[in-house]
Amino acid sequence: MRYVALGSSMAAGPGIWPPDWPAPILAQRSARNYPHLVGEKLGLDLVDVTYSGATTAHVLRDKHNGTPPQIDALDGSETLVTVTIGGNDVGYVPMLMAAGLPRLIRSLLGGWLGELFDAVARERALVDVAESLKDVGRSIRERAPKARVLFVDYLTLLPPSGTPAPPLSEKHVALGRHIAETLEKATGAAAADTGCEWIRAAQASRDHHAWSDTPWTTRPGLLIPGLPAPLHPNAAGMRAVAHMVVAAHD
Repeated sequence: MRYVALGSSMAAGPGIWPPDWPAPILAQRSARNYPHLVGEKLGLDLVDVTYSGATTAHVLRDKHNGTPPQIDALDGSETLVTVTIGGNDVGYVPMLMAAGLPRLIRSLLGGWLGELFDAVARERALVDVAESLKDVGRSIRERAPKARVLFVDYLTLLPPSGTPAPPLSEKHVALGRHIAETLEKATGAAAADTGCEWIRAAQASRDHHAWSDTPWTTRPGLLIPGLPAPLHPNAAGMRAVAHMVVAAHD
Protein backbone atom coordinates (compact mmCIF):
# COMPACT_ATOMS: atom_id res chain seq x y z
CA MET A 1 0.00 0.00 0.00
CA ARG A 2 2.69 2.43 -1.11
CA TYR A 3 1.81 6.00 -2.12
CA VAL A 4 4.34 8.26 -3.85
CA ALA A 5 3.64 11.99 -4.18
CA LEU A 6 5.48 13.97 -6.85
CA GLY A 7 5.32 17.66 -7.60
CA SER A 8 6.16 21.27 -6.91
CA SER A 9 5.35 23.69 -4.09
CA MET A 10 1.65 23.51 -4.96
CA ALA A 11 1.80 19.99 -3.53
CA ALA A 12 4.62 20.53 -1.02
CA GLY A 13 2.78 23.28 0.85
CA PRO A 14 5.50 25.75 1.89
CA GLY A 15 4.76 27.50 5.16
CA ILE A 16 1.84 25.30 6.23
CA TRP A 17 2.59 24.23 9.78
CA PRO A 18 4.11 21.92 10.83
CA PRO A 19 7.00 21.36 8.43
CA ASP A 20 7.90 17.87 7.29
CA TRP A 21 11.12 17.82 9.30
CA PRO A 22 12.81 14.86 7.55
CA ALA A 23 12.50 16.69 4.23
CA PRO A 24 15.32 18.85 2.82
CA ILE A 25 14.95 22.42 4.10
CA LEU A 26 14.79 23.85 0.58
CA ALA A 27 11.90 21.53 -0.30
CA GLN A 28 9.71 23.61 2.06
CA ARG A 29 7.47 20.60 2.50
CA SER A 30 4.61 20.58 4.99
CA ALA A 31 3.58 17.61 7.10
CA ARG A 32 -0.03 18.74 6.44
CA ASN A 33 0.13 19.00 2.67
CA TYR A 34 -2.39 17.06 0.64
CA PRO A 35 -0.12 13.99 0.20
CA HIS A 36 0.25 13.62 3.96
CA LEU A 37 -3.48 14.08 4.52
CA VAL A 38 -4.32 11.54 1.81
CA GLY A 39 -1.81 9.03 3.15
CA GLU A 40 -3.28 9.28 6.64
CA LYS A 41 -6.88 9.03 5.47
CA LEU A 42 -6.28 6.03 3.21
CA GLY A 43 -3.77 4.31 5.49
CA LEU A 44 -1.06 4.30 2.82
CA ASP A 45 2.71 4.22 3.27
CA LEU A 46 3.56 7.70 1.98
CA VAL A 47 6.77 8.58 0.18
CA ASP A 48 6.54 12.34 -0.33
CA VAL A 49 9.21 13.76 -2.66
CA THR A 50 7.39 16.98 -3.56
CA TYR A 51 9.79 19.90 -3.69
CA SER A 52 9.18 23.65 -3.94
CA GLY A 53 10.43 25.07 -7.21
CA ALA A 54 10.32 21.74 -9.03
CA THR A 55 9.75 21.55 -12.77
CA THR A 56 8.84 18.61 -14.99
CA ALA A 57 12.60 18.15 -15.58
CA HIS A 58 13.08 17.66 -11.81
CA VAL A 59 10.40 14.98 -11.89
CA LEU A 60 11.88 13.19 -14.89
CA ARG A 61 15.67 13.53 -14.98
CA ASP A 62 17.30 16.49 -13.18
CA LYS A 63 18.60 16.65 -9.64
CA HIS A 64 17.14 19.43 -7.50
CA ASN A 65 19.63 20.95 -5.06
CA GLY A 66 21.34 17.56 -4.97
CA THR A 67 18.10 15.60 -4.56
CA PRO A 68 17.60 12.83 -7.18
CA PRO A 69 14.88 13.16 -9.83
CA GLN A 70 11.53 12.61 -8.17
CA ILE A 71 10.59 9.70 -10.40
CA ASP A 72 13.43 7.68 -8.87
CA ALA A 73 11.16 7.24 -5.83
CA LEU A 74 9.00 4.83 -7.85
CA ASP A 75 9.89 1.15 -7.60
CA GLY A 76 6.83 -0.49 -9.18
CA SER A 77 5.13 -1.45 -5.93
CA GLU A 78 2.97 1.67 -5.73
CA THR A 79 -0.77 1.60 -5.18
CA LEU A 80 -1.17 5.34 -5.75
CA VAL A 81 0.88 8.09 -7.37
CA THR A 82 -0.11 11.76 -7.43
CA VAL A 83 1.65 14.50 -9.37
CA THR A 84 1.16 18.27 -9.34
CA ILE A 85 3.64 19.89 -11.70
CA GLY A 86 4.09 22.27 -14.62
CA GLY A 87 3.61 25.76 -13.23
CA ASN A 88 7.31 26.43 -12.70
CA ASP A 89 8.03 25.37 -16.28
CA VAL A 90 6.00 28.36 -17.46
CA GLY A 91 6.82 30.81 -14.66
CA TYR A 92 3.19 30.94 -13.51
CA VAL A 93 3.49 31.76 -9.80
CA PRO A 94 6.88 33.54 -10.12
CA MET A 95 5.26 35.91 -12.64
CA LEU A 96 2.34 36.67 -10.33
CA MET A 97 4.62 37.09 -7.32
CA ALA A 98 6.77 39.52 -9.30
CA ALA A 99 3.67 41.41 -10.42
CA GLY A 100 2.74 41.89 -6.77
CA LEU A 101 6.02 43.65 -5.95
CA PRO A 102 6.06 47.45 -5.54
CA ARG A 103 6.67 49.28 -8.81
CA LEU A 104 10.07 50.58 -7.66
CA ILE A 105 11.35 47.06 -6.96
CA ARG A 106 10.01 45.84 -10.30
CA SER A 107 11.87 48.62 -12.07
CA LEU A 108 15.12 47.73 -10.31
CA LEU A 109 14.71 44.10 -11.37
CA GLY A 110 13.56 45.09 -14.84
CA GLY A 111 15.74 42.84 -17.01
CA TRP A 112 15.00 39.63 -15.15
CA LEU A 113 11.31 40.39 -14.70
CA GLY A 114 10.90 41.36 -18.33
CA GLU A 115 11.09 37.75 -19.43
CA LEU A 116 8.54 36.69 -16.80
CA PHE A 117 6.09 39.25 -18.19
CA ASP A 118 6.84 38.40 -21.83
CA ALA A 119 3.61 36.93 -23.17
CA VAL A 120 5.36 35.43 -26.21
CA ALA A 121 7.90 33.63 -24.02
CA ARG A 122 5.11 32.36 -21.78
CA GLU A 123 3.25 31.04 -24.84
CA ARG A 124 6.31 29.10 -25.99
CA ALA A 125 6.72 27.67 -22.52
CA LEU A 126 3.07 26.57 -22.47
CA VAL A 127 3.56 24.66 -25.72
CA ASP A 128 6.63 22.94 -24.30
CA VAL A 129 5.05 22.04 -20.96
CA ALA A 130 2.11 20.35 -22.68
CA GLU A 131 4.54 17.79 -24.10
CA SER A 132 6.55 17.58 -20.89
CA LEU A 133 3.42 16.72 -18.91
CA LYS A 134 2.76 13.84 -21.28
CA ASP A 135 6.34 12.66 -20.76
CA VAL A 136 5.67 12.74 -17.01
CA GLY A 137 2.52 10.64 -17.40
CA ARG A 138 4.17 8.06 -19.64
CA SER A 139 7.22 7.76 -17.39
CA ILE A 140 5.14 7.28 -14.25
CA ARG A 141 3.02 4.63 -15.97
CA GLU A 142 6.17 2.77 -17.00
CA ARG A 143 7.72 2.94 -13.51
CA ALA A 144 4.50 2.21 -11.60
CA PRO A 145 2.38 -0.01 -13.86
CA LYS A 146 0.10 -1.23 -11.05
CA ALA A 147 -0.63 2.18 -9.54
CA ARG A 148 -3.51 4.58 -9.96
CA VAL A 149 -1.84 7.69 -11.26
CA LEU A 150 -3.59 10.98 -10.55
CA PHE A 151 -2.63 14.28 -12.12
CA VAL A 152 -3.75 16.91 -9.62
CA ASP A 153 -3.88 20.34 -11.23
CA TYR A 154 -3.34 23.67 -9.48
CA LEU A 155 -5.89 25.34 -7.25
CA THR A 156 -7.38 28.49 -8.77
CA LEU A 157 -5.43 31.54 -7.62
CA LEU A 158 -7.06 34.41 -9.50
CA PRO A 159 -10.62 35.76 -9.47
CA PRO A 160 -12.82 35.65 -12.58
CA SER A 161 -12.67 38.34 -15.22
CA GLY A 162 -14.11 41.63 -14.02
CA THR A 163 -13.10 41.08 -10.38
CA PRO A 164 -10.08 43.12 -9.24
CA ALA A 165 -7.10 41.38 -7.65
CA PRO A 166 -5.07 44.12 -5.95
CA PRO A 167 -2.15 44.79 -5.99
CA LEU A 168 -1.96 42.97 -9.34
CA SER A 169 -2.74 44.96 -12.47
CA GLU A 170 -5.44 43.74 -14.84
CA LYS A 171 -2.76 43.18 -17.49
CA HIS A 172 -0.83 40.81 -15.24
CA VAL A 173 -4.01 39.14 -14.00
CA ALA A 174 -5.13 38.50 -17.57
CA LEU A 175 -1.79 36.89 -18.41
CA GLY A 176 -2.00 34.83 -15.22
CA ARG A 177 -5.50 33.63 -16.07
CA HIS A 178 -4.39 32.61 -19.56
CA ILE A 179 -1.44 30.65 -18.18
CA ALA A 180 -3.63 28.95 -15.56
CA GLU A 181 -6.34 28.00 -18.05
CA THR A 182 -3.86 26.67 -20.59
CA LEU A 183 -1.93 24.72 -17.95
CA GLU A 184 -5.18 23.22 -16.64
CA LYS A 185 -6.13 22.00 -20.13
CA ALA A 186 -2.63 20.64 -20.74
CA THR A 187 -2.76 18.69 -17.49
CA GLY A 188 -6.08 17.14 -18.44
CA ALA A 189 -4.82 16.25 -21.90
CA ALA A 190 -1.67 14.67 -20.47
CA ALA A 191 -3.74 12.53 -18.11
CA ALA A 192 -6.07 11.40 -20.89
CA ASP A 193 -3.25 10.66 -23.34
CA THR A 194 -1.19 8.59 -20.89
CA GLY A 195 -3.83 6.47 -19.18
CA CYS A 196 -3.82 8.49 -15.98
CA GLU A 197 -6.64 10.21 -14.10
CA TRP A 198 -7.26 13.93 -13.58
CA ILE A 199 -8.19 15.54 -10.27
CA ARG A 200 -9.72 18.87 -11.24
CA ALA A 201 -8.65 21.03 -8.32
CA ALA A 202 -8.71 24.18 -10.47
CA GLN A 203 -12.33 23.63 -11.44
CA ALA A 204 -13.40 22.81 -7.88
CA SER A 205 -11.79 25.96 -6.50
CA ARG A 206 -13.15 28.60 -8.88
CA ASP A 207 -15.14 30.18 -6.02
CA HIS A 208 -12.28 29.80 -3.56
CA HIS A 209 -9.68 31.98 -5.28
CA ALA A 210 -7.30 34.05 -3.16
CA TRP A 211 -9.59 37.13 -3.16
CA SER A 212 -12.76 35.23 -2.24
CA ASP A 213 -14.47 35.08 1.15
CA THR A 214 -13.39 31.46 1.60
CA PRO A 215 -9.95 31.27 -0.04
CA TRP A 216 -8.05 28.04 -0.53
CA THR A 217 -4.94 29.97 -1.56
CA THR A 218 -3.04 33.02 -0.34
CA ARG A 219 -2.73 36.47 -1.89
CA PRO A 220 0.47 38.18 -3.06
CA GLY A 221 2.77 39.37 -0.32
CA LEU A 222 6.07 38.90 1.38
CA LEU A 223 7.49 35.47 2.01
CA ILE A 224 7.39 35.20 5.82
CA PRO A 225 8.87 32.11 7.53
CA GLY A 226 6.23 30.08 9.32
CA LEU A 227 3.34 31.35 7.20
CA PRO A 228 1.93 29.89 3.97
CA ALA A 229 3.82 31.19 0.95
CA PRO A 230 2.18 33.93 -1.14
CA LEU A 231 0.01 32.68 -4.01
CA HIS A 232 0.10 29.10 -2.74
CA PRO A 233 -2.38 26.75 -1.08
CA ASN A 234 -3.34 27.45 2.51
CA ALA A 235 -4.32 24.76 5.01
CA ALA A 236 -7.97 24.83 3.87
CA GLY A 237 -6.85 24.38 0.27
CA MET A 238 -4.71 21.38 1.14
CA ARG A 239 -7.62 19.80 3.01
CA ALA A 240 -9.89 20.39 0.02
CA VAL A 241 -7.45 18.80 -2.44
CA ALA A 242 -6.92 15.85 -0.11
CA HIS A 243 -10.69 15.34 0.00
CA MET A 244 -10.82 15.29 -3.83
CA VAL A 245 -8.03 12.73 -4.05
CA VAL A 246 -9.58 10.50 -1.38
CA ALA A 247 -12.99 10.72 -3.06
CA ALA A 248 -11.47 9.72 -6.41
CA HIS A 249 -9.56 6.84 -4.82
CA ASP A 250 -12.68 5.49 -3.12
